[in-house]
Amino acid sequence: MASSSQAFPLADSNSSSSSSSSSEGDPFGALIQQDQDEFYEIMNSMRPEIVEQVFQVRKKKRYIHRDREGSHYQLMKDYFNENCTYPPEYCHRQFKMLREIFLRILNDVKAFDDYFVQKKDATGRLGLSSIQKMTTAVRILAYGCAADHYDEYIKIGESTAIKCLKAFFNTIVALYAEEYMRPPNEADITRLLEEGEQRGFPSMLGSINCMHWEWKNCPVEWQGTHRGRSGKNTLVLEAVAS
Repeated sequence: MASSSQAFPLADSNSSSSSSSSSEGDPFGALIQQDQDEFYEIMNSMRPEIVEQVFQVRKKKRYIHRDREGSHYQLMKDYFNENCTYPPEYCHRQFKMLREIFLRILNDVKAFDDYFVQKKDATGRLGLSSIQKMTTAVRILAYGCAADHYDEYIKIGESTAIKCLKAFFNTIVALYAEEYMRPPNEADITRLLEEGEQRGFPSMLGSINCMHWEWKNCPVEWQGTHRGRSGKNTLVLEAVAS
């Protein structure tokens, strides 16, 4: 680009006079012509490199070829195959639940929401498996990590991880809210009171259990009210446990 004036030449006097005369009876056309003239004036006043940036074509999003298949096989080998690498108690620690419970929830989630069923993409290649999607959602909830934290192991992009988390959350609420996320009914109260009495705690419905959960992204203005003797910002999670 030699000069900005060459890229955006202003109309000559003859053309401008003819356009103005032709638009005298058309106010809308005159307004458009005025806007065009102002646009060309602004562009001609810019340096060539700035003009080039303004009209630069947006680059396509970079495609990263992730080894999804290899990640699935490694995940199965580590935790879910018959002779897996890590013992059941290690699986319990990593997923914050027993492996049997994890697999039962996985089957329920797959049956309820087709999003968690493994599918092929437009090229015929298999996408993320259901166990990869649920593992991502469970670990984000369990550890509070960033969405792109598990990309290196599970081979899942940040936007896909967020989508998995939202889908998993909505599915869990739809599946289990009526059974578990509710106040205790009469049958629950009777059972809990009997269990408490058998354990030497008569008339006790449940005990309050609390834990401190580290709040890594606590806003600066709230840090003074959420910092305890540990020196870390935390939230207190309180639950009545039977």
